[in-house]
Amino acid sequence: MKDLVRERLSINVDVMDLLNKQIAKEAHSSSIYLAMASWCDHNALDNSAHFFYKQAEEEREHMMKIFKFINDNGGTAYSPEVKNIPHDYNSLEEIFESALEQEIAITKSIHNIVIKCRKVNDFATEHFIQWFVEEQMEEEQVIRKALDLFDLMGNNGISIKLIDERIPSIKE
Repeated sequence: MKDLVRERLSINVDVMDLLNKQIAKEAHSSSIYLAMASWCDHNALDNSAHFFYKQAEEEREHMMKIFKFINDNGGTAYSPEVKNIPHDYNSLEEIFESALEQEIAITKSIHNIVIKCRKVNDFATEHFIQWFVEEQMEEEQVIRKALDLFDLMGNNGISIKLIDERIPSIKE
């Protein structure tokens, strides 16, 4: 009976499995961004802390969007376990470099879901996931803008405070 139910899903089973893995990745990203926000808070980088708290919320929203999509289409979404969150960073620049690496990894994962959707003709999920494709382009661009500030201003003393002051404007 269980196999019959899985065959009657409006979502492809293999795609659903990839989406559940994506849920875990989004939850992991959210937790990493919380750790980054905490580091910024402890280092008096208030704007950067606010930026990463907001990023953590957005990643959780992404996770929930996928979670709901799976359930709405007859699948079963799984609540992920989150482990291995780094909390120690050496600099604000290192945090933004790590954030970019993380966003690039998420982008690749989203693209792999699109590729699978196309292989199995899961048009509904491909349509749904296009929002994430566009969102990832924006996310990477924002982090790259922040990293550009380090290239322009440096990574010491007052330049870090000046960069922190400009962080709110990079998402506009």
